[in-house]
Amino acid sequence: MSNATQSALRGKPRDQAGKTRTTFGGIDKSSVRQSDAPVDFTAIQQSAEFQALRRRVKWFVFPATAFFLIWYLSYVALAAYAPEFMATPVFGEVNAGLLLGIGQFVTTVALTSLYVAFAQRRVDPAVDEIRRNAGGADR
Repeated sequence: MSNATQSALRGKPRDQAGKTRTTFGGIDKSSVRQSDAPVDFTAIQQSAEFQALRRRVKWFVFPATAFFLIWYLSYVALAAYAPEFMATPVFGEVNAGLLLGIGQFVTTVALTSLYVAFAQRRVDPAVDEIRRNAGGADR
């Protein structure tokens, strides 16, 4: 299980009543949380809820990554092998290459925003439920 998954299941430092926090610039320095009862991460990883969460995340991440890589590599290929197309004026001094390059930034921001919305709507509630079922709500 990845460290990010384990950290998500452990909870946030502010969820730990009575424990002191060591921070550096507002970031918790300790990746290990102390608790009275250990959490069985293997059992969590093998649970149906966790497996469903992994599938849900994969259904978003893999297509989004594939789309972006194809879009990016197409842009690079056009720049390398079709410079006359990229130099085609669209209006004034603005050409197709410039618009496609700006489109790369727009696509990055759009995909990031979509992922944040997806995570808040579909992933975070599932992680909270898994954490509660694992007894990690009070950590």
